[in-house]
Amino acid sequence: MAELDLLEIQTIDNAPSVQTGKRVYIETYGCQMNVSDTELMMGVLIEAGYVHTSRPDDADVVLLNTCAIREKAEDRIVGRLSQLSHLKMSSPNLLLGISGCMAKHLAEKLLDQMPYVDLVIGPDSYRRLPALIAEAQDEPAMDVRLDREEGYLNLDPKRGEGTNAWITVMRGCDKFCTFCIVPYVRGRERSVSADEILRQVDVAASEGYKEITFLGQTVNSYKDGTNDFADLLKRAAQVSGIQRIRFTSPHPSDFTEKLIDTMVQESKICRFVHLPVQSGSNSILREMKRTYTIEEYLALVDCLRQRLPGVCLSTDIIVGFPGETEADYESTLGLMEDVRFDSAFMFKYSPREGTVSYRQMADTVGETEKGRRLQAVIDQQIRISSEINRTYIGKTLEILVGGDSRKGGGQAVGKSDGFKTVVFPKEAVETNSFVDVKISSSTSHTLTGHLAGVSLNQGSTR
Repeated sequence: MAELDLLEIQTIDNAPSVQTGKRVYIETYGCQMNVSDTELMMGVLIEAGYVHTSRPDDADVVLLNTCAIREKAEDRIVGRLSQLSHLKMSSPNLLLGISGCMAKHLAEKLLDQMPYVDLVIGPDSYRRLPALIAEAQDEPAMDVRLDREEGYLNLDPKRGEGTNAWITVMRGCDKFCTFCIVPYVRGRERSVSADEILRQVDVAASEGYKEITFLGQTVNSYKDGTNDFADLLKRAAQVSGIQRIRFTSPHPSDFTEKLIDTMVQESKICRFVHLPVQSGSNSILREMKRTYTIEEYLALVDCLRQRLPGVCLSTDIIVGFPGETEADYESTLGLMEDVRFDSAFMFKYSPREGTVSYRQMADTVGETEKGRRLQAVIDQQIRISSEINRTYIGKTLEILVGGDSRKGGGQAVGKSDGFKTVVFPKEAVETNSFVDVKISSSTSHTLTGHLAGVSLNQGSTR
């Protein structure tokens, strides 16, 4: 699943007015699944009488919801925990906790090495969060047990303002890629019943969300005993009020013809697919235990583009995996040139304690060489993304308005069906509405334009 930068859940202004309620602050690190889990935790806590605060200085409970996919991410979180520990000097009763994948990965080490941590909560323990906080008032509390039955049924997340509702349809993973820690920190694969997911989709629609994203470590391997992932998408597309459906991250080996047929038939399913490839070398894919060949991957890409004209593709790429030769690395560059992804998440290999590659494979590529290969991959993707985005100049795209652009200046930002970031003059448009934007310029990351029917030098006539 694609990794994100630090994300903080927005202040929830409609939290219940509980005068005696403790205040909780959560920082979220990692992938979209962690964002969804943070919203789930906030729902559990608010139901128990807690109130969300947007500042750690004002909180009674501070939680870091964490990622363990790379060592760099863990180092960053350790540094942040140390920084936040200073708040205990002025607020001795403050509880400082860590949740998510890193909590499961390091478990007791966190309490042993960081005595200022009061609470360690694994990904399957969020239902018990209020009880664990109560236990931590007296002594450090920890629950990192994996539970194959926990699907968080009948628990509603507390989302901040936005246009997209994350909905976790399955947890855990059975693929056991040799580089990946996810099966060890999130457990084996289990799917949430389709009826429960559709209930959550209905709730999201009633809350005004126009777009939903189904989440799973290998989301298209979803099956609840009756419904597969294609069935789930088809049922979700019938929900009134939801106008866009996304999903991430699918596994190439589980992309069935039935799923592609469903994407063709249902216009609400966005023409964007995040399709992790990891490497352009068959020998490296075998060592990674990726279960597909480059030839099979390319055939899938061709099928998607033939059946879904204009589909936008993104991917994940790892360089410097154990045993990767110069020829293997060049194959990855060649694959990128052949496929021409719209965007990519690119990393250099980082050994993760507990994985097969950590236990059984020598880290044969030096850090300097990994850095060189990564930079070349990044440079090539920036060029390809720039070239693709330039083809949108002069075209009009339907944009779901996400809010104000980070750069300000009276600019709004939103996403196209193909997940392109589009910036345009705010004019009179409202967040969470659809507008047509004519593209006038582009970079490797962003398209810029103006409302269709409004010239660059003219105010809105709407």
